[in-house]
Amino acid sequence: MLDLCITGGRVVLPSGVEETDVGIKAGKIARIGPIDEKEARCIMNANGQYVFPGAVDTHVHFSEPGRTEWEGFFTGSRSLAAGGTTTYVEMPLNALPATTNRANLQRKLEAAKGKNYVDYSFYGGLVPTNLHELADLSASGVVAFKCFLSPCGSDIPGDFRNVDLNGLRAGMRLLAEKGQLLCVHAEDPSMISQLEAKLLSPVGADAYVASRPVEAEVKAVCDTLAAARETGCRIHFVHISSAAAIEAIERAKEEGVDVTVESCPHYFLLSAEELAELGPLAKCQPPLRPKQEQAKLWACLLDGQIDWLASDHSPCTPDLKDGDFLTAWGGISGCQNNIDIMFDAAVKRRGMPPEQLARLIATNPAKRMNLREKGEIAIGKDADFAFVDDRQSYTLTKEQLYYKNKHSPYVGRTIGCKVTRVLLRGQTIYTEEKGIIGKPSGELLHFIKQGG
Repeated sequence: MLDLCITGGRVVLPSGVEETDVGIKAGKIARIGPIDEKEARCIMNANGQYVFPGAVDTHVHFSEPGRTEWEGFFTGSRSLAAGGTTTYVEMPLNALPATTNRANLQRKLEAAKGKNYVDYSFYGGLVPTNLHELADLSASGVVAFKCFLSPCGSDIPGDFRNVDLNGLRAGMRLLAEKGQLLCVHAEDPSMISQLEAKLLSPVGADAYVASRPVEAEVKAVCDTLAAARETGCRIHFVHISSAAAIEAIERAKEEGVDVTVESCPHYFLLSAEELAELGPLAKCQPPLRPKQEQAKLWACLLDGQIDWLASDHSPCTPDLKDGDFLTAWGGISGCQNNIDIMFDAAVKRRGMPPEQLARLIATNPAKRMNLREKGEIAIGKDADFAFVDDRQSYTLTKEQLYYKNKHSPYVGRTIGCKVTRVLLRGQTIYTEEKGIIGKPSGELLHFIKQGG
């Protein structure tokens, strides 16, 4: 006897969309195919909606402990749940202290207990001072590591620090021995510092974008790829914003480098031409690109050259978005709208097959992070689902956001679909009528060595 049968939906399977049933037992997907209603204790009719696998967001900053006024596990995970994301991996910054050793990770683990509405895991950080900590941190269960090549925007003791190329190579050698994945924020620090030194206050949108050019991203990508060839470390590039960087990564893949790449919805939905109107609310690093560059990035996405999409949800208190484009905090709040905004833009408006979007938001990140029970609708996987109604549209308001600080550059945007129901391991955690349902039931996921 099945616990639940989802019927009447357009199920987004790895092979394509099928009008079929999905049976769930003990939180797992047990059957896919026609199911007699007598075989299940409960029937859930999807009423013609798309049934996607729950999304896996590998790039969120929940800032707990230490900066919980920015965001926390409770509010952040509710935001993910409302948007159809059922698993996340949290970055080693912007919490204080950063997750750069076992003790700091333990503080984060304790802070996260009982607060998460979705399943979760953590990154460890690679910084100039913690090479001797990497093996211990890896053994503590972080699923991947993260480093910056450019400065991280804070001088507070205990905060994150960027590595130089020597530190990058040294860290890569150690992580390669552990089979760990290193995720890299790729912008060249010397090029950026030289350009920032020429900025005149107050710094406007155009000047800010020009100070972090595509060339800085491409140079850092190429330097990292060279280090990966030398060390054999598995690498992943976060929030890539330019087609030129994607092309360099594609060439490296063809040469056998073990590399993947993500981009973010804001690089496809927002442009540099809109930045002055949106203000520092849409400031991010790398910055939004001009529409001409954005069109090239869309071509890369549709052509399958980008491995997955992540939100890079980097919230802060509203006061930190005051000031000019140089001094305001750089980060976009967007994790609640990963699925709906990209379904609208990519599937409805540009004809992307729904199964391709499922790979971008769920399957590919789950595979790369070796989260084996996540990422697709298949027998034995966790019964994590997001129902998407493409017949609805809505205009996003602040009141609909679950973030601790209810601001986002997407507020006011009309989105041509809606996430209406979300399930985590077979249990409904969100509906459009009731909002978030029940108590936090998210579970901690640990590092599993690739091939292990």
